[in-house]
Amino acid sequence: MRYIVAITGASGAIYGIRLLEELPGEKHCIISDSGMKIMEFETEKDIAYLEKLAKVYRESEIESSFASGSFRFDAMVIAPASMNTVGKIAHGIADNLITRTASVALKERRRLVIVPRETPVSAIHLRNLTILAESGADIVLPAPAFYNRPKSVDDMVNFVIGRILDLLGIEHELYKRWEG
Repeated sequence: MRYIVAITGASGAIYGIRLLEELPGEKHCIISDSGMKIMEFETEKDIAYLEKLAKVYRESEIESSFASGSFRFDAMVIAPASMNTVGKIAHGIADNLITRTASVALKERRRLVIVPRETPVSAIHLRNLTILAESGADIVLPAPAFYNRPKSVDDMVNFVIGRILDLLGIEHELYKRWEG
């Protein structure tokens, strides 16, 4: 399996990092300039750490192979997805490698998972997310569950990552499932 994970300039870079740590198979990571700054601030991780997890690209590398529909990949996950990125994708603006690859995912009917990290959201944000959902993207709000009684931030992050892995059909044991 071949996965692309994008990390944009929204709070929550840990979601993209944890996903890369958990995904099996071939992994590619696109990180925006703002995403790099926020990742380093929020997690103390750096580009060298990402390079241990995946082949890393900057958003300016528009000539990369997966900017073309002829490059096959199984899924793209944007975690976290800034509302700037969401708006661009929803309206067909493919001005960097992240938005171009998301556009390719939609037009080629490949799985695209968006993990928006803005709260509260405006009507504009909701419309853009609705456009993406109607276009075939999966929207995963990074809201943890509390039925499993999380003990740490890691537990809450793992729940969100587990839900993403569930969408991708990947087995995991990141959180305790509801048993009723």
